[in-house]
Amino acid sequence: MAKRRTTDASVLADGLGHAFEAPELLELALTHSSVRPGSKPNEDNERLEFLGDRVLGLAIAQLLYERFPDSPEGEIARWFNHLVRTETCAEVAQRWRLGEFILMSSGEAGSGGRRKKTILANACEAILGAVFSDAGYEAAREIVWRSWEPRLAELKESAPDAKSVLQEWAQGRQLPLPNYTEVAREGPDHAPRFTAEVHVEGVPPQRGEGTNKRSAEQAAALAMLVREGVWQTVAND
Repeated sequence: MAKRRTTDASVLADGLGHAFEAPELLELALTHSSVRPGSKPNEDNERLEFLGDRVLGLAIAQLLYERFPDSPEGEIARWFNHLVRTETCAEVAQRWRLGEFILMSSGEAGSGGRRKKTILANACEAILGAVFSDAGYEAAREIVWRSWEPRLAELKESAPDAKSVLQEWAQGRQLPLPNYTEVAREGPDHAPRFTAEVHVEGVPPQRGEGTNKRSAEQAAALAMLVREGVWQTVAND
């Protein structure tokens, strides 16, 4: 049995600053799979979440590209992954008070579903998918930029670097720590170009390039994280 939401969905729409031409899209975005009445895929928010995830990725990629014109791809890729991760989406959802609006079963609500990060993050992305379906990319991008732009100031301090994430990934798989080697140095002394290779036991090595050893190692770590499906690249979204 579905548990009624604590606040009317129109309050959420007002807070987002978007008047839905098709309010049923908002209702669908707020319907958790625990109250799916049948087996049809369009009876909960999972498909809208899939769409919204891609909309979010494009909007964040564009935001970073425009706000940081002098930052290299590896750096904005790291920030990108920080901004689109589940935890960040859940934090945005909390600011939207999204937990009050989600329709979910009594059992899910009773187990703290309105505070679960995954449910909040998925509903956040579903909302973006609903706005995109209702009014197009520009409307969805406006909401993303308004809600995510305040987080740009904290990026350099809060976003984990690729080498740290790769180390955590290896430890989580109970593997030895990554090992980095310099495999090439090219170019003049005033503008060198380094190539580094990272090795993780049981995983094919990966190379990366940079203007110094550290940036080359970061690029190699980033490339391995992307290849192994741990991180996304900005270009893929």
